[in-house]
Amino acid sequence: MRNVIAIDGPAGAGKSTIAQALAARLSLPYLDTGAMYRGITYAAMQAKVDIYDTNALAKLARRVELDITDQSIFVDDVDATSIIRSPEVTTNVSIVAANSGVRAEMRAQQRLWVEERGGGVVEGRDIATVVFPDAILKIFLTASPIVRATRRVAQSGGDINEIAEQIAKRDKIDSSREDSPLREHSDSLVVDTSDLTVDEVVDSIHTAYKARLQQ
Repeated sequence: MRNVIAIDGPAGAGKSTIAQALAARLSLPYLDTGAMYRGITYAAMQAKVDIYDTNALAKLARRVELDITDQSIFVDDVDATSIIRSPEVTTNVSIVAANSGVRAEMRAQQRLWVEERGGGVVEGRDIATVVFPDAILKIFLTASPIVRATRRVAQSGGDINEIAEQIAKRDKIDSSREDSPLREHSDSLVVDTSDLTVDEVVDSIHTAYKARLQQ
């Protein structure tokens, strides 16, 4: 069983915040796999690659160099930490993430990242179901639609109704794609973060992790 805590869930459920806090508490490496797909989206936009061109996009993903740390992402040696969170990238990332060739390349890189570090807290949308089905602990974070939209507005600004519509659209794409759709693993601990503080969520996951270590 890999020393991986796999955290999945939809946009706005609190994955990044929770995963980073948990990794810090446990002194484990942290990987935001969503940033990887955003990095490829940014690279495609810079190279003017049509994101609907399946083969061209997959080829791009295989040649782009991603360098990810807890706090930053470099795409072909360019600091893209801020730009990958732009509305333009956010609008297109689900299309890029639905590309099977891109997903295959990202999964290979994610597994290599964990192998090199001996484990970690890894968050995304298919981490427990596809990338690390043998993770020591699988978590699925969720929250009510209004809470998720409110969090995104607080984080990035914008109109809450427009943000809610964007989230709903992304949910539909992510959960209905043929390759690695967003869904709970049968062994996942489901945590609704709507009415919980970050510390409360981290405490519950930490408790579950310690219990798994003792099994």
